[in-house]
Amino acid sequence: MQHKFLRHEVPAKATRREWIGLAVIAIPCLIYSMDLTVLYLAVPEIVADLRPSAAGLLWIVDIYGFMVAGALVTMGTLGDRIGRRKVLLIGAAAFGITSVLAAYSTSTEMLIAARALQGLAAATLAPSTLSLIRNMFLDPQERAFAIGIWVASFSAGAVVGPVFGGFILAHFWWGAVFLINVPVMLMLLFLGPILLPEFRDPNAGRMDLVSAGLSVIAVLGVIYGIKRLAEDGWAPLPFASIVIGLAVAAIFFRRESRLADPLIDVTLFSTPAFSAALATNVLGLFMVLGSFLFITQYLQLVLLMNPMQAGLWMAPSGIVFALGSMAAPLLVRRFKPSHVIALGLLLSAAGFAALTQIADAKTPWLLFAGMMAFCIGLSPIGAITTDLVMGAAPAERAGAASAISETSFELGGALGIAVLGSLFTFVYGRAFLAADPGSLPVAAIERARDGLGSAVDAAYVLPNEQAAQLLATARSAFVYAFEVTSAVSAVCAVLAAILAATLLRRAGMPRENSH
Repeated sequence: MQHKFLRHEVPAKATRREWIGLAVIAIPCLIYSMDLTVLYLAVPEIVADLRPSAAGLLWIVDIYGFMVAGALVTMGTLGDRIGRRKVLLIGAAAFGITSVLAAYSTSTEMLIAARALQGLAAATLAPSTLSLIRNMFLDPQERAFAIGIWVASFSAGAVVGPVFGGFILAHFWWGAVFLINVPVMLMLLFLGPILLPEFRDPNAGRMDLVSAGLSVIAVLGVIYGIKRLAEDGWAPLPFASIVIGLAVAAIFFRRESRLADPLIDVTLFSTPAFSAALATNVLGLFMVLGSFLFITQYLQLVLLMNPMQAGLWMAPSGIVFALGSMAAPLLVRRFKPSHVIALGLLLSAAGFAALTQIADAKTPWLLFAGMMAFCIGLSPIGAITTDLVMGAAPAERAGAASAISETSFELGGALGIAVLGSLFTFVYGRAFLAADPGSLPVAAIERARDGLGSAVDAAYVLPNEQAAQLLATARSAFVYAFEVTSAVSAVCAVLAAILAATLLRRAGMPRENSH
């Protein structure tokens, strides 16, 4: 006779339907990521056609990301309440429709509105797909692998976006970069009801609209303020936006802790694995996006590559992130997650340290080696921390947990660009003036202090000798600022490694059940 206490519940293995379903939901994630990057290539044609003001162009470029970040928590929680597949399919339909509106926009205002609505629709994709994975793949190892594929799809989108977008713009008008979304969303609408199961929290209460509004205001306020500080420098409005966003966030968390049926379960943050994984997400994206911003400028403005050459040198980074995400579940089967994350962060610190020595480099190879080192080190971390976050949350709260995880990535990227960008600008300006460019025209010096791109513009109107002096001074200041920010990233990576090794040491990825 088999006693009850000797039985072990073995999680059900995924069937062919779940694996095909994973492929179906990975494709819109790739499109979501592509849409964040592909627009940059279309900017010159949009400017020529719609003639937006400088402020209008900023809103065209940024509003999509703002709306995605602000709506993630609300959309993730909505999926828990009314059904994750339902929210995904509604979002897919809305994303397709708003993509058509963006493609055929006839004015700046119409394009901004279409991009804003597109961002709201896109905010359904990441939390809905990730929470569906949480419920489709019950076996811990299969779920970890599925999450690795899911994270890899975002990395692949970042790589494919510029290449595919460049091909489309070479043959069609700028609106075509939006129309590529439509057939993918139609495919999702057709296959989703067939392959994707429906999940919702059976005990979910009513949606608290006040909490939803507070979450949107809090995230939008902080993200908007950080991005504007990065783009425009220190100013009262973005600073006030950050302060208001943080104050609203405090009100939001206070309200959630008192509600019987909160928008998000704030007790999740008391779980060390959950909070440490989120902090690691923020620090990882902080270092990556901040550094990529300077690497692309270094390749084009210091080493004088054209955009296509610079893109080819950058492309392996996306491939590494995609492969690293898929390798993550294999690594944590053999080693503790805290060890993999900490060692990866230390490897990335070595890569950033290599970038502090590029002043004497005449070729891109030292830069490439440093970039590959920090990309390899950071590449498996997103998949591991995402699985830790999803594993720490109960299945009925998977939508909210996935939305919080995605928001931490958005916040980390915005902080990296803002904080490292501001530090870079400050160091560059000081280094430029320290080089004593006093023999140059005052107007050229003032213009060049804004950045290397501005120095290149200023040099066009100067005599050859003065232009050469200005560019040499600006490039030297740029490289010095790059080295300083790389050193800061190296220190951040070491601190993040200590954080992961300390707070995640008891967090283990679930292994196969023993019998």
